[in-house]
Amino acid sequence: MVMLVCLVMLVLQVGGWVVLNRMYDAQYAHYRHLKLEGLRLQRLSVPFIHMIHVSRATHRLPVLIFKLQRSVQKLYGMRNSGEKTMLFLAEMLGYGYITAAGGALISLLMGGDTSVLVIGLGFGVLVPVALVKDLYGKVQKRDQQILMELPELLNKIMLLVGAGETVQRALLHCVERKGTDTVHPLYRELRQTIGEWQSGYSFQQSFEHLSKRCGIQEMTVFTTTILLNMRRGGSDFVIALRELSKSLWGKRTSISRTRGEQASSKLVFPMALILLTVIVLVGAPALMMMNM
Repeated sequence: MVMLVCLVMLVLQVGGWVVLNRMYDAQYAHYRHLKLEGLRLQRLSVPFIHMIHVSRATHRLPVLIFKLQRSVQKLYGMRNSGEKTMLFLAEMLGYGYITAAGGALISLLMGGDTSVLVIGLGFGVLVPVALVKDLYGKVQKRDQQILMELPELLNKIMLLVGAGETVQRALLHCVERKGTDTVHPLYRELRQTIGEWQSGYSFQQSFEHLSKRCGIQEMTVFTTTILLNMRRGGSDFVIALRELSKSLWGKRTSISRTRGEQASSKLVFPMALILLTVIVLVGAPALMMMNM
């Protein structure tokens, strides 16, 4: 009975994928050309994208889709964020699909082992969940990188503005000093902001776009403070930036403390393993001598 179930699952999964890929390849072919780092199943995504559209998952799970799209926007930009979110959902479904099919195949080869089939189905659910967790972890790491660098950027801007530079020139100077090869998310967003106002957007519009792309409260406060006080100039502007700098340095200290606690907690298991190994190495000779 279990072998029959495994065989039916394999036929339906493989056959269904082949049929859907042939039927809808032309309709969803443009998804294969989107650039999204970290995806491994992009060439196999057409049937899974069709499944998502047919099941109306975007309407049935609006909260999850919104969170995923916001995370994708932060990591990969605002352009084509809807299509990129669909591609990420297809990647999740593809991994679950392949894992479940692999479990059915191994169970079939082992003569219908029920435990292998159940394990395969379980991993078919857990792997997509792990992908979502990994995406949220990358977003959290990006936000922390921006918060860690923002106080230093603000100090540089204060020094340059106090020396007589305009805010635009100060930002341009800070970004140029970092170079174009830096992969830091804050300076990547600032380069895009500079490109926007140099191509015709106003400074205010460019900074509003910067705040939306970063998507963190501290960056919103940073952009709002600059836009509200830059016209005043003089000491009022520098004082406003100094007050904001104190708050951001406090945030940076909190993040550093949290990272230190996380690093120490990750060392608990390796240290316990080393302790167990030492106990075995020291105690084994003593036990051997007692048995003799």
